[in-house]
Amino acid sequence: MISNPLGFLFSPRKQWRMVADAGDEGLAAKLLYPIILAIGPCVAWYYGASQVGWTVGDGEVVRLTQASALQIVIAFYFAMLGSLAVIGYFVHWMSETYGASSSVLKGIVLSGYTATPLFIAGLCGFFPLFWFDLTLGILALGWSVYLLYLGIPLAMGIPEERGFLYASAVVAICMVIFMALMGAVVILWDMGMTPVFTD
Repeated sequence: MISNPLGFLFSPRKQWRMVADAGDEGLAAKLLYPIILAIGPCVAWYYGASQVGWTVGDGEVVRLTQASALQIVIAFYFAMLGSLAVIGYFVHWMSETYGASSSVLKGIVLSGYTATPLFIAGLCGFFPLFWFDLTLGILALGWSVYLLYLGIPLAMGIPEERGFLYASAVVAICMVIFMALMGAVVILWDMGMTPVFTD
């Protein structure tokens, strides 16, 4: 029940209480949750970018070669999991400051569950339509932030006022990680992992 993605969309309070009640043994099995869910967006964007393609303005359909799309989505997959692990570590690292009891494991599980709407929205990659994907991505990001602000106080067992500050600090960490990922993309492109388009 605790690993039900739809639960984090429709009954998040109940899900977060279950995370709070789970011990480290119960949480260890939940590490598979982001590992499995992160596959969905990768498969979707691989198919969408290499088979369906997208258009820019009134131009022709643009597609990536299968080899190029594959290496990009593999990097995308590990970037997602690496980001969640780093965010989870910082959730744990900051817990003492805000009077919460945590572990690295709990932090990673919390960050993985918070990303649920982003994993689900990533499935829009099967149909790469700019305005639709952007709208869905913004909605998913908003819901993920909501889950974070709701989940930190519930899962960490702290007052809501302190949880608000805690969650705000986590959002700041997420923004730093996002900027680091943008820098990593530039470095990878410079090292030869540039997208290759079909003729």
